[in-house]
Amino acid sequence: MNESSWGAPPGVGRAGQWGPPDQGPVGTAGPAHDWGAAAQTRPMPIVPDTGGHQDDDRNPLDDDRDHRDHRDDLGAARPSGPLFRDEQPQEPMPTSMPGPDSSQQPPKPQKKSAGRNLRAAIGVGVGLGAVILFSLFVYKPLFVGVIVVAVVVGLWELTSRLAERKDIKVPLVPLALGGTAMVVAGYVRGAEGAWVAMALTALAALVWRMTEAPENYLRDVTAGVFAAFYVPFLATFVAMMLAADDGPERVLTFLLLTVVSDTGAYAVGWRFGRNKLAPRISPGKTREGLFGAVLFAMVAGALCMELIITDGAWWQGLLLGIAVAASATLGDLGESMIKRDLGIKDMGTLLPGHGGIMDRLDSLLPTAPIVWLLYVIFVGSG
Repeated sequence: MNESSWGAPPGVGRAGQWGPPDQGPVGTAGPAHDWGAAAQTRPMPIVPDTGGHQDDDRNPLDDDRDHRDHRDDLGAARPSGPLFRDEQPQEPMPTSMPGPDSSQQPPKPQKKSAGRNLRAAIGVGVGLGAVILFSLFVYKPLFVGVIVVAVVVGLWELTSRLAERKDIKVPLVPLALGGTAMVVAGYVRGAEGAWVAMALTALAALVWRMTEAPENYLRDVTAGVFAAFYVPFLATFVAMMLAADDGPERVLTFLLLTVVSDTGAYAVGWRFGRNKLAPRISPGKTREGLFGAVLFAMVAGALCMELIITDGAWWQGLLLGIAVAASATLGDLGESMIKRDLGIKDMGTLLPGHGGIMDRLDSLLPTAPIVWLLYVIFVGSG
């Protein structure tokens, strides 16, 4: 054996290369192995060229040294991609270091998304605000008509989703007529008229459903009574606020506090939210968002009660703000429960960026009776 034929002086062969048949393997690097047996049982593994510098003198069967060579040899660059297609890379290679696959780049950090079309939401909100302010301060009965339209559309959305997702047949016609009667009666006759209209609406729903098959009668009429209470009856308290001498100011304060509460919860929760408030009901709501709702509503309540409401006091506004933030949050969670039970994200698509009418009424409806009651306690019924 000479150096020209084997590439090394006698007795010092490269790892993984073999001498003449009578001498066995050449080279002593790595742990001792039965080289003759290894040669007979399996072929020498072929190590592919991965683009880095390979150590030609290492033993390919010595795994420990193989890993040390990869760590110690600064010229050998590890591939930046995963070994398998479904394997996620743990530590992506910096872009400044060349790798065998230069097309793979480290993932860019994703920006936090607000979760909806803010431009459309703001545009729709401004449009609704203009309609509300015009009807509220120009002619009060016109605002009663706005309430009626919102109630009828909300009932249509709710009954449609119940029929689509749960096959619950709620009679819309008696609910729409009864809901209109409730709002008008509440504005004209107060709480007494609203309760009478509610009772008659429930009775009409029971009778209307009798015209169809008796299967699921109890389920359908129960859903009908719930819909009559949830949408038109709760909305009647807004009409009762409006009936006071300073009714437009009371309604405006009610709307402002609810919107400010929702805005505070949305802004603070989106920016600082970490701890979930009710993950099984609404994963997007956080405790930090609830704190923001309370803080924003308290400040707005103090200002509105001091500057807008006749005979109001700032400390009453603080209490009003806390009550509004709590009821608005519970109302939002309540409708989230309904939507989760129905397996839908929004009640409708009528308002771009907001969903449907019911997606805007979810906070207002349960807040209306609480605000009406606090007005009566603080400044009277008017």
